[in-house]
Amino acid sequence: MVESPFDAEIQVGEIREAESFPEANKPKMTKLWIDLGEDGEIQSAGQLDHHYEPDELVGRQVLCATNLGSVRIAGFKSEALTVGVPDEDGFPVLVEPDEAVPLGGVLF
Repeated sequence: MVESPFDAEIQVGEIREAESFPEANKPKMTKLWIDLGEDGEIQSAGQLDHHYEPDELVGRQVLCATNLGSVRIAGFKSEALTVGVPDEDGFPVLVEPDEAVPLGGVLF
C-alpha cells in the first residue's frame, strides 16, 4: 500500500476484455481485464457503464494505478485503479494516451 498519492505507479495497459458487473453494489460497474505487457494481465473494476459499453472498451489503452493493493468487489478481485476524471455529473471518463504507446510504460 502506498503512503502518498505521489508513490502511486501508473502504467499503460490495454483492455483485453470488459463486461458489465451488475452484481456490484455501485451502479454501472464494469469488469476489466487489462494487459500490462511484460508485467502480465491484471483485473480492475470501475463505474464505466455511464459513458462506455463494455465492447467499445476492448482494445483501448488506459492508465492504471498498479501498486495500490487489491480489493474484492462482489467476489471480483480488482488489482488496479483505472484512472479517470469526473464529468460534470461526477461519473468517470477514462484517461488515455493520445497515441499508441508500449504496454506497461510508467507515467512520469
